[in-house]
Amino acid sequence: MKTDIEIAHEYELSNIKDVANNLNISDKYLESYGKYKAKIDLNILKDLGERKGKLILVTSINPTPYGEGKTTMAIGIYDAFKRLGYNALACLREPSLGPVFGVKGGATGGGYAQVVPMEDINLHFTGDIHAVTAANNLLCAAIDNHLFQGNELNVDKDSITFQRCMDVNDRALRNVKISTLMKNERDDSFNITAASEIMAILCLAKDLEDLKYRLSNIIFGYDTSGKPLYAKDLHIEEAMTILLKDAIKPNLVQTLEGNPVIIHGGPFANIAHGCNTLIATDLALRMADYVITEAGFGADLGAEKFLDIKCRVGNLKPSAILVNATIRSLKYDPENKDVKDIEKGLNNLKIHIENMQKYVSNVLLCLNHFSCDSDEDILRVKEFCKDLGVSFTLCDAFSKGGEGSIETAKALVEALENDTDFNFIYDVNENIKVKIEKVCKEIYRAKKISFTDEAIKNIELLESLNLDKKPICIAKTQYILGVDKDLTVKNVRLNNGSGFITVYLDDIMTMPGLSKKPAYLGMHIDSESNISGLF
Repeated sequence: MKTDIEIAHEYELSNIKDVANNLNISDKYLESYGKYKAKIDLNILKDLGERKGKLILVTSINPTPYGEGKTTMAIGIYDAFKRLGYNALACLREPSLGPVFGVKGGATGGGYAQVVPMEDINLHFTGDIHAVTAANNLLCAAIDNHLFQGNELNVDKDSITFQRCMDVNDRALRNVKISTLMKNERDDSFNITAASEIMAILCLAKDLEDLKYRLSNIIFGYDTSGKPLYAKDLHIEEAMTILLKDAIKPNLVQTLEGNPVIIHGGPFANIAHGCNTLIATDLALRMADYVITEAGFGADLGAEKFLDIKCRVGNLKPSAILVNATIRSLKYDPENKDVKDIEKGLNNLKIHIENMQKYVSNVLLCLNHFSCDSDEDILRVKEFCKDLGVSFTLCDAFSKGGEGSIETAKALVEALENDTDFNFIYDVNENIKVKIEKVCKEIYRAKKISFTDEAIKNIELLESLNLDKKPICIAKTQYILGVDKDLTVKNVRLNNGSGFITVYLDDIMTMPGLSKKPAYLGMHIDSESNISGLF
């Protein structure tokens, strides 16, 4: 069986200028990064009209070690839209080097539904993530330099919350001790770049000025009297914005079938909001009649945050939500991996579908088809969807690309003929506890929510500072939580620049570690710079 990279190498890529011409992007707005990648100048927005496209969100049930193929489905369905002659465009997230060299692998799709050049996209791409890393660490350096140079702001060094970052998996950086010539020694830790507040800010900024404003409003800690301290107090926001001036521009690449794709931004969904940039989505909605996008992990994670955070900030209204699943994932049980019964997985799937219907009425199920799937299991899922009143489609994006996704694309077009209301799960002006309880009960189906003393203390602090009227971003594992169980909120932290409050239900690792057999062990590059083993 051919690997993803072998399949990608079989295709002759179009020059990125020809790809841009398919979108009627003038050369004056195109900044080429070699033959097959480019950035789009934000000034193009001045020449485009209002948003005209219908937004389609691709999500899935909870991820399993098998992989549900959410990105593969999004790419295959997009290629199918183009095969059917529709004016469509896809917006995806950028991969992080941590998963690429760790266990999960890249994020450019798979089989015959990929975005290319997959090596470039999965590695350094156009340098966006490195720019985020640099801007993040410049602020950290400025904080510690301020302490060293006399601490004019009276920073309480034990209250500093802003952390350094790096785009690799390195568990040794989870807890570090830093000092400036043994002066102001303090404990610190690193995030992986995709989990940093700067990445979240980049992905929620509306333009360069909004980016600067958000960077300036990062709260990095408190002074000795308890007053919050902002990045603008260090006069660092201009320099940080300079480092991100190119990273804020969306990236243009193509699918294996030569169709344009925008890939931009890559926050993790377990700790941040897990969606591509708002700028990329806005641009796509002005250029296409149908825009296909995705959100990280399962519907209870990335989709909930896409809908309650990104849509709120960007005034977006999805016209349809496609929930992706596989037979293998429906039979997977993390506590009993030998389970063969599909019914438990269908109960889980039912929760996800019902949750999405709380936001919009147009919810469809796409079953990612594998050759090992039995006709009996496929029929059972089809009957399950019929009982729920949800449209069912079978998709062969992995093995057939756009051709294998025609049925799903047609079902989406039919569904999009019907208007749908859009609702949030909570009102952003409600108090923090109410917002948390609504998500935990409505989406996670928890029985009871409790709060640790530390969480209560931090909630009361945010309320006293009038910093509580913001969306919440719940940090948790990829598995659905709380069904008929009690949940405990362990901590609450404000990400003031990105404009949301992070709520910790789990001890989420914001700096992953490498496994015993990392993915890099299977990678190779020859004397001609040909890469193999990347997936």
